[in-house]
Amino acid sequence: MTSDLFIIGGGINGCGIARDAVGRGLSVTLAEQGDLAQATSSKSTKLFHGGLRYLEFLEIRLVRESLQEREVLLRAMPHIARPMRFVLPLDPAMRFDSDTPVSRMLSRLMPWEKGRRPALLIRAGLFLYDHLGGRKILPGTRALDLTRAPEGEPLQNRLTRAYEYSDVWVDDARLVALNARDAAERGAVIMTRAPVTEARREGNLWRVTLADGSVHHARALVNAAGPWVGHLIHDVIHLDTKQSVRLVRGSHIVVPKLYDHNKAYFFQGPDGRIIFAIPYQRDFTVLGTTDIDHQEAPDNPVCTPEEEEYLCTFASRYFAKPVTREQIVWTYSGVRPLYDDGAKSATAATRDYVLSLDDKGAPCLNIFGGKITTYRRLAEHALEKLAPFFPDARAAWTAGVPLPGGDFPVDGVEAQIKALRKLGVATDRALRLVRAYGTDAAHIIARPQGREFGAGLTEAELEWMIEHEFARSSEDVLWRRSKLGLKLSAAEAEAVDLWMRDRMGGAI
Repeated sequence: MTSDLFIIGGGINGCGIARDAVGRGLSVTLAEQGDLAQATSSKSTKLFHGGLRYLEFLEIRLVRESLQEREVLLRAMPHIARPMRFVLPLDPAMRFDSDTPVSRMLSRLMPWEKGRRPALLIRAGLFLYDHLGGRKILPGTRALDLTRAPEGEPLQNRLTRAYEYSDVWVDDARLVALNARDAAERGAVIMTRAPVTEARREGNLWRVTLADGSVHHARALVNAAGPWVGHLIHDVIHLDTKQSVRLVRGSHIVVPKLYDHNKAYFFQGPDGRIIFAIPYQRDFTVLGTTDIDHQEAPDNPVCTPEEEEYLCTFASRYFAKPVTREQIVWTYSGVRPLYDDGAKSATAATRDYVLSLDDKGAPCLNIFGGKITTYRRLAEHALEKLAPFFPDARAAWTAGVPLPGGDFPVDGVEAQIKALRKLGVATDRALRLVRAYGTDAAHIIARPQGREFGAGLTEAELEWMIEHEFARSSEDVLWRRSKLGLKLSAAEAEAVDLWMRDRMGGAI
């Protein structure tokens, strides 16, 4: 069988392109070396956001596109995405990264600020943030008096003023799984645990060989391998190109929740960097991210002790109660495959994406960079690049089309929860199921539930993840399709692992 597209990489870019392409009438095969979203796409800060700090780098096109996408995506997936308000305290010590265009301009126009971010400039940036993307659903910026507002209670008394603005939280790993599922239901072939060992042109086709020896043919190849994009170019596809990827590690720490409200914080440091403090899985707070050039192989990045200490120290400049490494219950690190634009620092490297087409024979499209907020637009642009080779492909279609389970209004979560409650589902479990599966939660509940492993996780839910979301191991279900690994005891997690191994015939 010959496909129109063979896509290498089961992260958000690969799965987003697969969904878009198959919906245009193209035949699609996708191969992922491990599990879907196993690497960078499940290790993000989990935000659909415009990138407020990217304004300092004058990446206006990227910020505008990202802001426009926030609400498009929110409407398409109100189960796994939700509006979130961000509190940005004004701290006299906050400074620019010295290498940004805005900081250089300000140093000339306002030298007395000595690299500090003045409140007036922050407000101007937030004004742009509110208006660049044609915001319709999300509320705009407002000022906060931290001496009176509840958002000031967890913070140090020296912080008296803040601005509050909107962005969107998203479950990144579920985003990937749902794009893959939708692509498969529309006819794409999705293969996980299927490393590609060789891809070469053979006549007017690509001949792609997998580690199991199977051979596939395609009219076009898409290299969406994320941190491995350079490895694919040089060692698997053997293309001659000067373009390269810059690997940047972003690490996060998870601690027991540091405050009781449901808003996030945007903290600015004296080194010019920023971090977020975000409510996570109801009982935790996630702090991140770092930005460090990653020199090692991208296979198993870890949050180093130095990064842990950095994030704890950073957060402790703002919170009244210090954050310590002893509080950390989990860490995760992702390696971002940024396009190497020659920037001096990892922080300054562009977050925009670059699509490089090699058409010296059967076409190959290499994907550099990208962020989850712009994955859908990246997919559209990828298909635009490939359009000359597929003149019969249909037009772009994904804007406004919900992902599986997302066929209800943005403000309809409570109604979905009430519907499950009427079926006898406990409130906490109903909330979790709706936030993961949306309208599909009712289909899971309609099944015989079988054994419960803890935290409301049942055999029925595990079966759903296997049948519809390509899950194959306990790590797939506990740390990507859900984050119940944070909630289950060691014994409960082991029971899930044994059940999955038995269900999958031990082949994990």
